[in-house]
Amino acid sequence: MRILALIPGGIDNQLLFFPTLETLKQQYPQAAIDVLVEPRSKKAYRVCKNVDEVLVFDFQDRNSFADYLNLLGIMRDREYDAVVSLKTTWRIKLLLWLNGIPTRIGYRDDTPTYLSESVARKPEQYTALMYHDLVTGFGIQTPCPPLTINVPTEDISWAELEQQRLSIKDSGYVIFCDNPETESSGNVYPINSWQKIIEDLEQRQTGLSVLLLQTSTNREWVTAMISANSNVKAIAPSDVGKMAGIIAGANLILSNNGTPTQLAVAAKTYCFALLTSQDSYVIPKESENVTGIVSNGSDLKDITPETIIKQMWQQ
Repeated sequence: MRILALIPGGIDNQLLFFPTLETLKQQYPQAAIDVLVEPRSKKAYRVCKNVDEVLVFDFQDRNSFADYLNLLGIMRDREYDAVVSLKTTWRIKLLLWLNGIPTRIGYRDDTPTYLSESVARKPEQYTALMYHDLVTGFGIQTPCPPLTINVPTEDISWAELEQQRLSIKDSGYVIFCDNPETESSGNVYPINSWQKIIEDLEQRQTGLSVLLLQTSTNREWVTAMISANSNVKAIAPSDVGKMAGIIAGANLILSNNGTPTQLAVAAKTYCFALLTSQDSYVIPKESENVTGIVSNGSDLKDITPETIIKQMWQQ
């Protein structure tokens, strides 16, 4: 049996789909499971053990007729028996139908004409649970497993060496990360508010170091934070495995919605997630390790640093 999963979105969205892939692998241990993802998200599968091949297709691009024909050829070459898909364009669904894949599973509100089995979308629940509902299209009724990752040994070793280099291994450290989806994204938390949180941490004399997590979209934020407080340190993991390794060793992480937050969920690192009202479903609702600090609107700056400090120290 060969299964294809279509998963548009960034790395954080891939991580939220990992429990679904795990269930499929548990139910069909002999099956080959491939994923079709955007180029920017391929690196997520460095920490996933349940996928055989990662194929790329830019779902967001203005794809030509030739691009769709090429995708159709890829699917036919691999002779898939089943496909499970998150929301995609009707053109993609048509390709799946034309390709003759017998089992085609997706959401009922996403062009169900081209699906063999459709599942009701329940967006009011934790996103990983909503994605996991898709396995019911296979007749699977098992509970959704927790989000887990498989970090390569070399990435764990890298993280340990970096902790020693930065002199934070013995003292412990907290990670701060403002990780906008793009470098031009306006939904970031203000620098002066971050600094108030750092000042409070310093006044408590916990001995913990503050480590800024640099990603591909927050270099300017890291530079501004270091300019405002020379006591903080920064680290720039080169891939998602190394990022997971450094997050797993932290005492806690404070981050907005994105890959670092989902890696913290998987690593069971204490996490405080800064979320807009639209993002509130991206973390587990009942978890001892994750606390969502949710803005009343669509802008993170509406969350006061005092609110964050109170949540972090449970005052």
